Amino acid sequence: MQIAVIGGTGLIGSQVVTKLKAAGHEAVPHSKSTGIDVISGQGLDQAVAGADAVVNLTNSPTFDEASPAFFQTSMDNLLTASQKGGARHFVILSIVGVDHVPQLDYYRAKVLQEEILEAGPIPYSIVRATQFMEFMDAVLSWTADDDTVRLPATPIQPIAAKDVADAVAEVAVGTPLNAIRNIGGPEVFGLDELGRITLSHRGDPRTVVTDPTAGMFAAVEGDVLTDRNAHLAATRYTDWLS
Repeated sequence: MQIAVIGGTGLIGSQVVTKLKAAGHEAVPHSKSTGIDVISGQGLDQAVAGADAVVNLTNSPTFDEASPAFFQTSMDNLLTASQKGGARHFVILSIVGVDHVPQLDYYRAKVLQEEILEAGPIPYSIVRATQFMEFMDAVLSWTADDDTVRLPATPIQPIAAKDVADAVAEVAVGTPLNAIRNIGGPEVFGLDELGRITLSHRGDPRTVVTDPTAGMFAAVEGDVLTDRNAHLAATRYTDWLS
């Protein structure tokens, strides 16, 4: 298959391209560094021309109230170019439970992205993943000082980026789902517990304080960011840390 991977030089995109090529497909990475711009539309027609499938892994540069406009414009431009280019499958990566956290601007923006795809002209697949293990350092930094890290006990089901890439690549070469597939890591932790495991493994002496008001995930109620019935990946968090 010929597959255009938009955002193909990022954390997930670069691994998707590698996996698709290893399986014998013609996967081409596209990003700003290769001359395309999903907002202005520059280079999109050429990037997706003749592609059997388009995988969109681009992301908003901000997680605030500007993010819905990014997804609206980028999806409109990509779907128009992909339809013109003859694509028969359009894939995006989203977030497990994204439609249950309307209080977060970025999560509302991702729901908008899903809705645009579902209403669009091309058969589609949506892969929703739980939180990436690779993002834990950023999460720890949001509410840290010299001695403590404050984290809520929000349930999290961490998944390794390589497992996400595996799932996206598999879906991309398959028949369009015209639906959502949830993927997640094999274990569920409270975010505060996950912080303690991470700091302990690294010999970091800081103390994790459970604080239900700390950081972005404080806005999440219940266990909506987890799905024990999802397609479960194999990589455990402690193995990934090692």
